Amino acid sequence: MTRYKQTDFADEETSSIGSIHLNEVRTSPNMHIRFANRSIFPSLWDRRSKLEKYLLIITLVLFILCAILAVVSLKEFETETRILHVKQHPFIEMPCLDKHCVFAASEILKSIDDKVNPCDDFYAYSCNQWIKNNPIPDGKSMWGTFGKLEQQNQLVVKNVLERNYTEFKSEAEKKAKMYYESCMDSDEIMEKLGSKPMMSLLKDIGGWNVTNINFNITKWSLQKVLQKLHNTYNMGGLFGWAVGEDDRNSSKHIIQIDQGGLTLPTRDNYINKTAQHEKILVAYLEYMTKIGILLGATNKNDTRRQMKEVIDFETRLAGITIPNEDRRDEESLYNLMTLTELQDLAPFINWRDHFEDAFRLVNRKISDKEKVVVYAPTYLKNLTLLVNNYTRSDNGKIILHNYLVWQTVRNFAACLSKAFRDAYKNLRKALIGSDGGEEPWRYCVTDTSNVLGFAIGAIFVREVFHGDSKPQAEEMINEIRTAFKENLRKLSWMDKETRILAEDKADAISDMIGFPDYILNPSQLDEKYKDLDIDAKQYFENNLKLNTYNLKKNLERLDQPVNKTRWSMSPPTITHAFDDQGREYDKYGNLHQWWNDKTINKFKSLTDCFVKQYGNYKINGKNLNGKQTLGENIADNGGLKSAYHAYLQSKRNLRPSDTLPLPGLNMTQRQLFFVAFAQVWCSSITDETINLQIEKDPHSPPNFRVIGSLSNLPDFSKEFNCPLGSPMNPKEKCEVW
Repeated sequence: MTRYKQTDFADEETSSIGSIHLNEVRTSPNMHIRFANRSIFPSLWDRRSKLEKYLLIITLVLFILCAILAVVSLKEFETETRILHVKQHPFIEMPCLDKHCVFAASEILKSIDDKVNPCDDFYAYSCNQWIKNNPIPDGKSMWGTFGKLEQQNQLVVKNVLERNYTEFKSEAEKKAKMYYESCMDSDEIMEKLGSKPMMSLLKDIGGWNVTNINFNITKWSLQKVLQKLHNTYNMGGLFGWAVGEDDRNSSKHIIQIDQGGLTLPTRDNYINKTAQHEKILVAYLEYMTKIGILLGATNKNDTRRQMKEVIDFETRLAGITIPNEDRRDEESLYNLMTLTELQDLAPFINWRDHFEDAFRLVNRKISDKEKVVVYAPTYLKNLTLLVNNYTRSDNGKIILHNYLVWQTVRNFAACLSKAFRDAYKNLRKALIGSDGGEEPWRYCVTDTSNVLGFAIGAIFVREVFHGDSKPQAEEMINEIRTAFKENLRKLSWMDKETRILAEDKADAISDMIGFPDYILNPSQLDEKYKDLDIDAKQYFENNLKLNTYNLKKNLERLDQPVNKTRWSMSPPTITHAFDDQGREYDKYGNLHQWWNDKTINKFKSLTDCFVKQYGNYKINGKNLNGKQTLGENIADNGGLKSAYHAYLQSKRNLRPSDTLPLPGLNMTQRQLFFVAFAQVWCSSITDETINLQIEKDPHSPPNFRVIGSLSNLPDFSKEFNCPLGSPMNPKEKCEVW
């Protein structure tokens, strides 16, 4: 399913704040179909935790409202002359001097670099001073306006979680406090236990040859190991699967299977031999070796050898993994088949037995006729050849087992003592340019939000969200939707029939703003988490139980109808519903061709312009991947255009008293709209994180999100008098929506 649709596994999603983690926050790799390659190293948005996404939705709405209110507080003169920031007003008008206006003006002025011509580089013009005044804090790999909001929100949640149990409204919120306490480990239970919890887990899953714990090659079975790891502990390895919304029938759920199983962020880390990737591989091997020793391995050289064999296997796995940029055609990815047909395609395990074993948890029978959707049939076919090659020898079987157990070890290592967490620092530094070191309470707030996100959401909403901004946000969204639909009618490349259907689809997109009402109802919130047991003294065991809880919740959906009003943490946007992937889904969320061929060909021709434009941008000597970032670039450009036109429409309803200029800013309202847009993306980022983003992220780096979309918008060039042919007003512009 595409990003604009409700993210079906969002309740199970886990990732950490503004950084990339191998083991610092537990994931459920099996639960991330379609985005299996992003489950461990997600995009800049996906790296946010559930709470951070949830709170960012709220705070970003407030942020945008403040920015727009600041913009509309400037009176636009009736004269035809366009006023630049360097010119003086033809007459003096008293500015708005209340504290909100003064604060907004101060924040804008502190970020702007007036030595830069806005027509040369509008991001540098809007953000250079912000970047200079906001170096990346210790332990962070990136820092931006979102980061500051995150830290404020974390502090709010921390202060509430540290209150007495009697002050919480629901049992779910009390469970959140208990989980937070188990993570903080004030009694140092984790330090006292050391590796013991993991050693018990290793014995249960059949031992580990790396540490000589109960492993017997003569009794080894790939089928049994996979079933144990996938279906008992909800861990990943070799491939990913989950129950998700059927792309072709969005009213029902279906089993979905996809490629997966890499530990490092991208396949390039393994197969693209550069100095940076070699540095990462060296750090990865060192990290694996340290963990092996901490878990009882006695021979460092032998441990390193076995771990190197695991990396070699992952490298072969990377070789058959299809790059994300080649997986953007949703129609071609969707392959419906029975388990019998899947067995013929990829017979390296018995698929019916595998799913029969999993669905015992919910008392659901599985037959050979059960239909599944396979998103990577070529990968599974090649995986069969790879696995068969390894299972021909005992040494190959040992390597396979070591690899599968490693997938579990690395996910739970952060639940152990400090030595295990510290072992990751050098690899983290190699990957993203920072070795971490954030305050433990911030980590634990993030982790708690991953586990009980809606309970934390209830805490936050009652503490700071007073509801007055929600109606304003709803009004803004409706205005943007109207502007988008009005622009549809002006598109010459779209036929009339498709245009009518596209308008219907825009109207059908649900507005889900702020938070679901049920989280403020204690009984309903408790019902959501009733099957999740939490112990304030057992952090490792809490995470084992969490994985089982998430697995069961997901499996239960197979025979349930899709809840169209179910909340996810990833906010859908109108323009994502019409990007290169979203446009393949109709207004009901079903995947099928509802555009005619002629219109599709015209659309693809227009999107090629974006591929070339963004592909020509360079940062750190590397070109962006215009194909990989296509969907987000289409959404950025279309969203900015719709928002600007909606803003122009909203100005008609302003009172004269609402249009006073901001103090110290000699700019028109329209100019300030674009400054406010650009300054949302002001960011400082390490070189390593930028390199990783280029290879992995479906979003363009922040500076090019500003430069790319504004340089395509004639309204921007008009307001800033940018000469045709200047960097921010190129002669050739890209436009779809």
